[in-house]
Amino acid sequence: MLDRFTSMQVFVNAAMLGSISAAARAAKISPAMAARYIDALEERLGVKLLLRSTRKLVVTEVGQQYLDSSRAVLQELEAMEADITADIAHASGQVVINAPMSFGIRFLAPLMPLLSQKHPMLKVDLNLTDSQQETFSKDWDLTVRIGQLADSNLHSRKLGDCQLHVCAAPSYWEKHGRPQKVSDLTHHNCLSYTLSANQSRGVWLFGAYGDIQVPISGNLSANNGDALVAAAQQGHGVIYQPDFIVEEALANKSLESIPLKELPKSVGGIHVLFNDRHKIPARVRATIDFLAAHFE
Repeated sequence: MLDRFTSMQVFVNAAMLGSISAAARAAKISPAMAARYIDALEERLGVKLLLRSTRKLVVTEVGQQYLDSSRAVLQELEAMEADITADIAHASGQVVINAPMSFGIRFLAPLMPLLSQKHPMLKVDLNLTDSQQETFSKDWDLTVRIGQLADSNLHSRKLGDCQLHVCAAPSYWEKHGRPQKVSDLTHHNCLSYTLSANQSRGVWLFGAYGDIQVPISGNLSANNGDALVAAAQQGHGVIYQPDFIVEEALANKSLESIPLKELPKSVGGIHVLFNDRHKIPARVRATIDFLAAHFE
């Protein structure tokens, strides 16, 4: 189905400017596409809005009624968008952002000066914690979550993708051997992330849907991914962590990611969550738009 508002706009322009060609130029589309929009509009309404010939364009009686209503709707839409744009441009007040510790330090904290430059009247309170006991709090305006989203009445906007890696220091792999398949991990010292429901019970999941369960064991666990990276870099064991945690270590080659026969479990992406409100405050919308534009 062709866009309803575009069809309405093309019809209004054709009626006001006197030709479909002029309406096409105004919409920056071809005359054939403009005609398709009007045809689709008339078909959906079941009435003839315009009488067209090679010489002139005539608005029918019902077309005039629809023209008057369409102009009012489009004017209201333009006014609403102008208000929202103006609100965002002058966003002010405090916005409270909650995010995981490592992700927030690496990716959000460096962006805060840029956010302040774009919206100097905003005051940001950045709360970083790895606790997942509470998905959302009335004390937060928005929260960043990594992984599969639970069903809720919250809205979300995707910031980016995320992938898990099986990593260890090159010295560890040289000493203990590189695994070929996920079952080989049972013979390695695997360092687990205790805030992961599965890793905390000694299981690493593989396969796109996490349907391959691999029992693991190791002599170190932690509730922070950076702590596990630090230990792994010293050759202490194997970690199974997302790329935003390990990408720097992989780049400087203090860690080496091992491709296994089975794919890593899908993480589900990085999202910003916010309350399901009829009108999101300008300070929150401005922050969400800024983050989405940056990560895009």
